[in-house]
Amino acid sequence: MIEIVPARELGEGYRRPITEVFVDAFGRDFAYFSDDPRRLADAFEHMLVLDVFHVALLDGEPAGIAACTDGRQLSLVPQGRHLRRHLGLVKGTIGAIALKREFSGGVPDIADGAASIEVVGTASRFQGKGVATALITHFLALPQYREYVLETVSDINTPALNLYRKLGFVEYKRVRVRHTKLSGISYYVSLKLTQD
Repeated sequence: MIEIVPARELGEGYRRPITEVFVDAFGRDFAYFSDDPRRLADAFEHMLVLDVFHVALLDGEPAGIAACTDGRQLSLVPQGRHLRRHLGLVKGTIGAIALKREFSGGVPDIADGAASIEVVGTASRFQGKGVATALITHFLALPQYREYVLETVSDINTPALNLYRKLGFVEYKRVRVRHTKLSGISYYVSLKLTQD
């Protein structure tokens, strides 16, 4: 059974397992910095804002993560000194610049009272078990929101795009990326769902 729990309720003792799910789910996106999952977890552990993350527990084990914010509050706050300590001077500095650029802008023009769903990831050994669906469904049931936004989903993440569309999200924006040759990503797709 999948249980969704706010990360803040799990506490700081879960920061590392949550970060390991993040690295497992998104590590391929950070392969330039390191192909060692432990090194990436060491580098990224500091930057997750646990107050906005929710954790999908499958049989008590962290299987997936996602953040839910108001589109202005940050879900990831990378700090250059931590990244340089674990990734080295050059890659740590590049990582700090790239991650701040990627994660510090918030969601432009998000409506008041809307939710931004961010950093949805499932650990590889739990994929196909409904973990991401459980996380998104949990957010859609939160009574304080009527509108939900997924701001930057890569166009090559077909399983995620299919899931979001199946749950009722509709694409409203597409932004071309400049690093296509490095990442294989041509566009970041933005999706929105408004509940009546």
